[in-house]
Amino acid sequence: MGTLGRYVLFIVGLFRNTEKIKVYIKRVIEECEAIGINSVFIVAIVSTFIGAVTAVQTAYNLFSPTVPKYIIGTIVRDMTVLELAPTITCVVLAGKVGSHIAGELGTMRITEQIDALEVMGINSASYLVLPKIIAAIITFPMLVVLAGFLSIWGGHMAGVLTGSLTEMEYVYGIRYGFAPQNVFFALIKAVVFAFLITSISSFMGYYTKGGALEVGKASTQAVTSSCISILLADYLLAQLLL
Repeated sequence: MGTLGRYVLFIVGLFRNTEKIKVYIKRVIEECEAIGINSVFIVAIVSTFIGAVTAVQTAYNLFSPTVPKYIIGTIVRDMTVLELAPTITCVVLAGKVGSHIAGELGTMRITEQIDALEVMGINSASYLVLPKIIAAIITFPMLVVLAGFLSIWGGHMAGVLTGSLTEMEYVYGIRYGFAPQNVFFALIKAVVFAFLITSISSFMGYYTKGGALEVGKASTQAVTSSCISILLADYLLAQLLL
């Protein structure tokens, strides 16, 4: 409970004694590049192969002749939009982005760079962490949309190339019974996960004590805690919104 209380106070402290808006705009743009653009490649690779594997494994298990083949496209679409694109993408980003944030802030803490900001009268938590959270909230939904598109495309390529179904059957399956609110649900999950990953990782790195060994431990703890919070939030959001 003590750690949870410190985390809440840490989040509240981000909005005290803030800097000018133009300072944050520049910082947010820099963080968008570091968090979003630099993560496009790993997200593209993971999502494409997840979609392909989903299509192949679904086709393997649909051995009944009474089940139409277009159902493969429907299953890939629903799994991608509801779960694979937002959740798996953010778990991957928790490992990449979360460890980077915790390591960066942990190094700044042990090298007394954060203390120097405090001496200059700057709210170091707000200056360093708030742009990361805002940038993640902006870029994570974009990455989730990209992941969803590439996952469905990967399922299309795998299904058609392996002869599991035709292109027309796959496209029909994608369109069949489509619920637009599922996309909105996926974007809500992306925003929530973005906040959790960046805030938890920043909290772990910001309060690092010791030396280089503790920075590594903080990075590991940040990834572990972020993944657990993602899974817990995923369940709660499904209960509340579906």
